[in-house]
Amino acid sequence: MYKFIQIQRFANQLFEDDKTAAKASQIMLGILKAKSPRFIRIADEMRGNYEANYKMIQRFLRRADLKPALQRCFDAEAEFLIGDPTEIERAGARKTDYVGRLHDGQQRGFWMLTLGTPMRGCALPCNFVTYSSSTLGSDNTSRNLEHRRVIDEIAATIGDRPLVLDREFSYQTLFEHFLESKMQFVIRLNQGSKPPKFYYDKHKRRELTLLVAPDSDPKVYRDIYYRGEVLVNVIGVWKQGNRKPIWVITNMPPEMALKIYLQRMKIEKTFRELKSILQLDTIMNKSRFYLEQMISLMLLTFAITVLVGEAIRDVRYAGVHPDQIDLKNLPDVAKNSRWHSFSGTFVLLRKRRRLRHAILRKIVSRPSIFCSFIFGNLVRSFVPT
Repeated sequence: MYKFIQIQRFANQLFEDDKTAAKASQIMLGILKAKSPRFIRIADEMRGNYEANYKMIQRFLRRADLKPALQRCFDAEAEFLIGDPTEIERAGARKTDYVGRLHDGQQRGFWMLTLGTPMRGCALPCNFVTYSSSTLGSDNTSRNLEHRRVIDEIAATIGDRPLVLDREFSYQTLFEHFLESKMQFVIRLNQGSKPPKFYYDKHKRRELTLLVAPDSDPKVYRDIYYRGEVLVNVIGVWKQGNRKPIWVITNMPPEMALKIYLQRMKIEKTFRELKSILQLDTIMNKSRFYLEQMISLMLLTFAITVLVGEAIRDVRYAGVHPDQIDLKNLPDVAKNSRWHSFSGTFVLLRKRRRLRHAILRKIVSRPSIFCSFIFGNLVRSFVPT
């Protein structure tokens, strides 16, 4: 059913040798068929003997270097990088070392922060980090330290591009770390039940209140101090239909930051599909090593579905000829077109039979579907591990 995707052709671009690419493609095809990260379901969907498939998955994950392969999906021409945190509950995993307590202090589980680059209204995953209260042994500090660790890890890669994050990352020590690292950030301000205080000066002599009127122009506050400590810019907008305004905190021009954050809000559906269609949030492995290996393979599989699905969406709903697919640019589509109703991933995995297989094979034969889109900007050793 998924043979037309030619997964091994994609895998050959990700891995150093053909043997590794061949095994990876078999498992990724099993992931697509199973729509699950569970070994049992993947092995059952792969061709051949179930027991042999299960052992092959284990051996492959033990030996393959998957994180660098995922990092090759980083688009060097991207304007910004998106971070999406996911809380994965594991109530029964009492003896799993990487599972700790979540924010409520009761539920057991771990966090996964996925990083991706934007692509025509969706996102291509290119990195991630997992963390929990048990990874550093302190419920109060592990999240903050792990957030700082992942920022340090990607700092050299993203250069001067801003990192766009949601409210979970709205806290003072992280803002300070961004400034110390000389990185640009765009984060939705977490006001909560006790909104943070802002001041016009660092001595906290003149406090200010963030105010914006509904359906008005964005309200901008430049060079103000978060809690009287961190120099930032803040911009707010209150759109019709929203119960509350959106406030964005940043160290870059605020008008540009708001524009970028609003793009992130549209892109969130990509990460939701990763969880709803491929069920990433059901992932569970006995060790953190196998967990992160499996996450890497899931994200690689998802990246392929995004790229192939976007190409199919253009042909199916925008009338683009397979020979003229251009994933760098949006097609010329009428506002009432069904092209706007579906994402590429949804079209591929839920509406895949709408095109003849001959057309589907022609679509994926286009080099621009994968190789030139990402790898035209990279060499194999570009992203440090």
